[in-house]
Amino acid sequence: MTTNPLLQSLIPLVGDIARDLPAAERYRRLLHALRVLLPCDAAALLRLEGDLLVPLAVDGLSADTLGRRFRIDQHPRFAALLEARGPLRFPADSPLPDPYDGLVDGVDGHLPVHDCVGCTVHLDDRPWGLLTLDALDPDRFSEADLATLQSFGHLAAATVSVAGRIAQLQSRVERESLRAEGFRLAAGPRTRSLIGRSPALRELQKQIDLVAGSDLPVLIQGETGVGKELVAEALHAASSRAARPMISLNCAALPDTLVESELFGHVRGAFTGAVGERPGKFELANGGTLFLDEVGELALPVQAKLLRVLQSGQLQRLGSDRDHHVDVRLIAASNRNLADEVRAGRLRADFYHRLSVYPLPVPPLRERGRDVLLLAGFFLEESRSRLGLGGLRLDAGAQAALLAYDWPGNVRELEHLLGRSVLKALGRHAQRPRILSLEAVDMDLPGKAGGALVDTAADEAVAASAPVPSLASSGRGEGRSLRDAVQAFERTLVVDTLAANGFNGAAAARALGIDRGNLVRLAKRLGVSMQRPEAREHPPVGGR
Repeated sequence: MTTNPLLQSLIPLVGDIARDLPAAERYRRLLHALRVLLPCDAAALLRLEGDLLVPLAVDGLSADTLGRRFRIDQHPRFAALLEARGPLRFPADSPLPDPYDGLVDGVDGHLPVHDCVGCTVHLDDRPWGLLTLDALDPDRFSEADLATLQSFGHLAAATVSVAGRIAQLQSRVERESLRAEGFRLAAGPRTRSLIGRSPALRELQKQIDLVAGSDLPVLIQGETGVGKELVAEALHAASSRAARPMISLNCAALPDTLVESELFGHVRGAFTGAVGERPGKFELANGGTLFLDEVGELALPVQAKLLRVLQSGQLQRLGSDRDHHVDVRLIAASNRNLADEVRAGRLRADFYHRLSVYPLPVPPLRERGRDVLLLAGFFLEESRSRLGLGGLRLDAGAQAALLAYDWPGNVRELEHLLGRSVLKALGRHAQRPRILSLEAVDMDLPGKAGGALVDTAADEAVAASAPVPSLASSGRGEGRSLRDAVQAFERTLVVDTLAANGFNGAAAARALGIDRGNLVRLAKRLGVSMQRPEAREHPPVGGR
């Protein structure tokens, strides 16, 4: 007896509906069954989020595809599929660019997709997303395949519906949907979010979900560039305050004289230049969330005033004796170990304990495994859109180089590196290619990447820079903590840079790549004078 191929594919999937499976596994099985039923080179399931299509599962496409966010107005094939009343097949000679050109696994070079079909997945009579199939053979699909795809699309809708209902039960959907709606009304769609599927990121997301619903202060700690602000945004978006604004302040970007005014506001005449009354960040965040980035940079007097507001909810604008009441949830972030700052006397113990009611460590990129490829896909899609490229892909060597690198600068370093790499790759072509392929040689990673030596210009630049003092040769390295060693290096670097720039603070700050206010604070913390040696020996009469 001959069994219908469609029925053979549907039976195990119908059985999966009754099983307790993670959503990602449901979608993977769905695409695998679809490729068995309609053999092709690649399949994808994408969810519609506003004007973006977000890949939830791919089969036969590069791993970085999952990190991409496709703008519908920049991908006419996706737009056509969403507007069609049923399944749609694009002719092999269609002038519309295919979003997956160059992303099909196992394909060397720039061979584009030649046959493409897809259909909209509907939930409750509304478009939820897309199901797409792509083949390099221009005659792979037929009209009969479109009817099969339509039937499979209904099963995809059922699978998506089941996964959604399970997720709703797990996350208490009614409360979360109200929060998300409030956030959309208050702040509009978020342009970026946490991307990744590694165990480290899943644990972070679990902790975010756990604490977001409370009003506990959260201290986000992690290395520079890990995405602490994205974590703060995720906490706010999932909180009961999501309908109210989240106000951010980078405490390291302002001199001490302006921090109080920014936090608490001021009245007219409070200081030179205060020509009017102005609310501070606390009042602007009333009812919502205040995010203080680099909170360890705050001066001790500011910490004391901030502690009073956190304890009582009462504040006074600078130059005023009138109290203002605020209701604010505080989220703070720092790349320093604040417990060490307390022991060093640079942070008040009571202020630290008020901040760190719920500490939330953010994992560095080197601990997130293949998340680097998903993030690379996100940044590459942004670059493709920004530069107006038809397609942008990573070859196998580039992917291996990204996975092998340690990423001391974390996600921010990855973003900047890919931006540079795209420009370098473009520079290798006399004419702009339809599909641009990034190779390991385009990435200025140290050491060897994909078998190619990195440009030695970087090594020469390092050799020409100021020498790093050797702790071992100076006899001071033994028994020294890492923090002491880092501070010693910082002190030497600041002193040498000031001397090289004639003790001009602005010039030295530019040479170090920081603003002058940060250099002043850094020098003060390290005990380094920014005056010329002769000025220190012979201070001006009447000077301080």
